[in-house]
Amino acid sequence: MAATWRKRWLPSLPLSMTVFCFWLLMNDEISVGQVVMALVLGLVIPPFAARLDREFARIGRLRSVPRMLGVLLWDIVQANVTVALQVLGPERKIRPGFIWVPLDIDNIHGIAALTSIITLTPGTVSSALSDDRRHLLVHVLNLDDADDVIRQIKTRYEAPLMEIFP
Repeated sequence: MAATWRKRWLPSLPLSMTVFCFWLLMNDEISVGQVVMALVLGLVIPPFAARLDREFARIGRLRSVPRMLGVLLWDIVQANVTVALQVLGPERKIRPGFIWVPLDIDNIHGIAALTSIITLTPGTVSSALSDDRRHLLVHVLNLDDADDVIRQIKTRYEAPLMEIFP
């Protein structure tokens, strides 16, 4: 009975201690009120964190990493120049828009990497992931051809990430 109670209310003592310590570190002063708040947070947050859906990263073949990083660096440089020219040019030529990119990758870590890569590239921002993880909403600064943007995301980033995160 005591073990069940402890597992339910204190599923991770290290996490509770970490939350407690970080709360105190983030405040200017240590007072009774701050210690009580740290204690409450240290007891309340871990049970919620324990309920989170945990997916462990599965790593596949890493041979595509160097090429993908090269492509990403080139795309970042190229996008910086393109965005600078667009921002400094006539505003009427910029046509921002949102597109839904259908996803073939289903590994949540691969999806997280893809959203980070898209956001790292100037002119694009990952905005939302559908509940079923099958579509990613992307904002594009200058949306001339939605199909071309989708094709580039899928071939340049998603395909290599599917090898890395099967």
